Amino acid sequence: MIIATTPNIEGKQVSKVLGIARGNTVRSRNAARDIFAALKNVVGGEIDEYTKLQAQAREQAISRMKDDAISLGADAVINVRITTSMIMQGCSEIMAYGTAVKLT
Repeated sequence: MIIATTPNIEGKQVSKVLGIARGNTVRSRNAARDIFAALKNVVGGEIDEYTKLQAQAREQAISRMKDDAISLGADAVINVRITTSMIMQGCSEIMAYGTAVKLT
């Protein structure tokens, strides 16, 4: 499965647009991470636990988008975008979406 943020794939041609492929995940922080993050906030620097949590959430959303594209019969997903939105305090949704296409 080819995943691209561009509207086309070099050397390939889109033969059919199959629709939107999407995948999402909703994640919440946990108390242990919040305590460590509060301490880290005092001294400054990157909060690795949150960075890892967001990276895992992005990968899961992309994986689910791929699965959706496969179910549509796609060879690729183009124009891929990732969005984040807060659902409630300490809880956010990561969504990956793009155009599922057949290639020639």
